[in-house]
Amino acid sequence: MLKPAPLHVGDHVAVVSLSSGTLGELTQQHQLNRGLKRMRQLGLVPVMMPNALKGRLVLQQRPDLRAADLKTAFLDPSIRGIVAAIGGDDTYRTVPYLMADEQFKTAVRRSPKLFTGFSDTTINHLMFYQLGLQTFYGPNFLSDLAELGPQMLPYTANTWKRYFESPPQTSIISSPVWYDERTDFSESAQGTRRMTHTEMHHYEVLRGHGTISGTLLGGCLDSFYDLLTTTRYPDERQVAEQFRLIPSAAEWRGKILFIETSDEQPQPDLFKRMLQRMRQAEILTNVSAVIVGKPQNEHYYQEYRQILIDETADLKLPILYNINFGHAFPRTALPYGAQVCIDFDQATLKILEPWFAEV
Repeated sequence: MLKPAPLHVGDHVAVVSLSSGTLGELTQQHQLNRGLKRMRQLGLVPVMMPNALKGRLVLQQRPDLRAADLKTAFLDPSIRGIVAAIGGDDTYRTVPYLMADEQFKTAVRRSPKLFTGFSDTTINHLMFYQLGLQTFYGPNFLSDLAELGPQMLPYTANTWKRYFESPPQTSIISSPVWYDERTDFSESAQGTRRMTHTEMHHYEVLRGHGTISGTLLGGCLDSFYDLLTTTRYPDERQVAEQFRLIPSAAEWRGKILFIETSDEQPQPDLFKRMLQRMRQAEILTNVSAVIVGKPQNEHYYQEYRQILIDETADLKLPILYNINFGHAFPRTALPYGAQVCIDFDQATLKILEPWFAEV
């Protein structure tokens, strides 16, 4: 995998709206300002891409504009990193504009840049994986940099700091606390703290012994399900197949799959169907182990736990559950394609290589 360089103080970092245009709504102006301020506090120079603030309606109708911003960010030599504004549900509509564009693909390979985001940004990550670029399933702009509390959540803030560092190995530890998602994102909610809970479960070994190593590949389970079906959009599966967004069965062999559920908090029956579809696609039958993110608000925590055990029983698939990535708060980052080691006896997770290229 091509590794980007780490961020440095003074670097220009682009903000792109690749799915939902929420960031451009007037109702989000206070969050936009907070996010920009936090980027500057990190020592970064935020660059709002030309179409990032055009709002939900325009960007829903114009996936080409979303794609154009990502291409521009890679072509601009002054931009060193790219952060997704937020997720959504139709990122796949940008893929034909990018994966059929040789200039874009060449720019990605010649100028690797840090790219971070989660949720439906999974589609962008899978696209970059096909191009050989290591990206990061991690924080985004609205959910993290624009946090309405007095400061970024400490564990998540530490994740951002890791984007400036590149140690030989990185232990991904369990957060001592977790937080509820907010129900009020209004201007009046600025300065209010999230409901905080002591972590009672930490990393849970659902199955497995000893150590297992492999390279990371995965994303949001809901996004995978949408790519593999016609459930949400009738043409999404066709786009996924045309541009090979889902790696082949052989490519999953020996991988460490990471999955997590969206803020839609799928009901247990749907969660079960999602896992079954992943099995039918020969993903679960080929990977060496699975790490699963904490469900948002711990909703359906026990139900998901049992379904994971039941649906993989005959595969004897090792599973580490309740990791701090994805839609739950706070969140770490997981580098695509990086070598990782899971110690199932100690319930630990370690990235075995630097996140970034040597500079």
